[in-house]
Order: sequence, then structure tokens, then C-alpha cells
Amino acid sequence: MSSLPVAAVLATWLDAVRAGQIGPDDLADAVRGDDVRHLVSGLGEGGTRELWELPALLDGQISLALPAPGDPLGLGGPEELNFAALEAGQAVVVGSAGLVPEEDARTVVWQAYPSGRVQWVDERDTAIELRTTLLEVTRRLVDLDVASWQPEIPDLLMNVRHRPRLPLPPGYDARRTETLERALLCLEVVALARAGDGGAVSAYEIDQRRAALGDLDRAARRAIVGACSGRSG
Repeated sequence: MSSLPVAAVLATWLDAVRAGQIGPDDLADAVRGDDVRHLVSGLGEGGTRELWELPALLDGQISLALPAPGDPLGLGGPEELNFAALEAGQAVVVGSAGLVPEEDARTVVWQAYPSGRVQWVDERDTAIELRTTLLEVTRRLVDLDVASWQPEIPDLLMNVRHRPRLPLPPGYDARRTETLERALLCLEVVALARAGDGGAVSAYEIDQRRAALGDLDRAARRAIVGACSGRSG
């Protein structure tokens, strides 16, 4: 996950609409991207409708979910929602509804499920946690000599300032933007390092490497959830 998940794009732009910073047309253009249509199924009456036609999306707290196996981050149940969100790797919870994106050709259908109460993820806390974890994991990976057999990693870290701009609403909070850029970079590092066992020569080294990457992966996902979850209720 080196780019901003579509659920994160929806969460940030939807929050900007509710704050009066942009209009529904801006939301539609930003979330649609290169897709033909974004539809919602299972939310309210009327069957499947265009995502931006649903006033229900303007009620309730907005939060992002980026679950992984064993870590239902951003989810509060029930099981049906948790399973669907885990399969997709992402979801947006708006009030008592969870929206999970399902791609069908160039159309994205956001399937709505009832959602339990979601535990709030604090943006400031997760940003600090990510910085701390990144320093610690970097030290652990250096000790394991990961960079010597994954040369793309130091190159990636050196070129952090030349990455594409994220599809965030105009005037998005600079601190949150910085956190998102750092978190997405960390997830890219994790993906590269997980591509193979590389220079690990023992079961102990493999386990240590996997544990370090798992810690960084979780901290990065938590930081993205914190940075993209809504500021308005």
C-alpha cells in the first residue's frame, strides 16, 4: 500500500464536505479518480445509488478502518462487516454504517453494513507512535543488515521529498499530511522488505525481521487511520 487507499480518500473528502470546505461535486471528482462510477449498496432505501447522493453520509462520526489479519484496526463489528473489511483491507465507518469498497471493472461499489461503535484512534498519539516505531525498527533492521540485500529501501528513504502529492482536500492539515506521507513510505518499505527473506540466514533472523516489519506495518496503518478519521462529528 504505497498510495492512499480509496477509503482514506473518501474519509478525508467527506469530512471536508461536512466542514463546509468543499462541495459534493468536489467530493465526487476526488473519490472517483479514474473510475467510471462509485455506488453505494445497502444503505437506506432505493437500492444502489451514487455515493454522493446519500445524505446519510453527512451524519455521524467518520472514521477509517485499515484492518489486517489479527488486527481489526478501525472496526467495531459485527462479524459480517469485519470479515468484508478484512477481505478488502479497508473500510469507512460513518455513524452506524460501515462502507466497504468492492471493485467491479472500473466501478467501485461501496457495500454498506451495520457497524458497532468504533474505538477512536487519536491522530496525535499515532503520529508520535509512528515516529518512535520507525526509529526503533530502523535500528533493528540495520542490525539485521536488511539494507545490504534490499538496496531499494535506502533509495526510497532518500527520495521521500520527491514523492507524488497525495489526493487530499484543499487546505488539509499540514501535520496530518506529513504523518500520511511518512506512514505510506513506511508501508512501502515494509512491502519491499517482505518481498523475500533476502540476507536472513537463520530462522531467528527471519523471525526477528518479520516481527520488526509487523510492528512498523501496524504503526503505519494506525497513523493513517488517525490522520484520515474525521475531525467533525
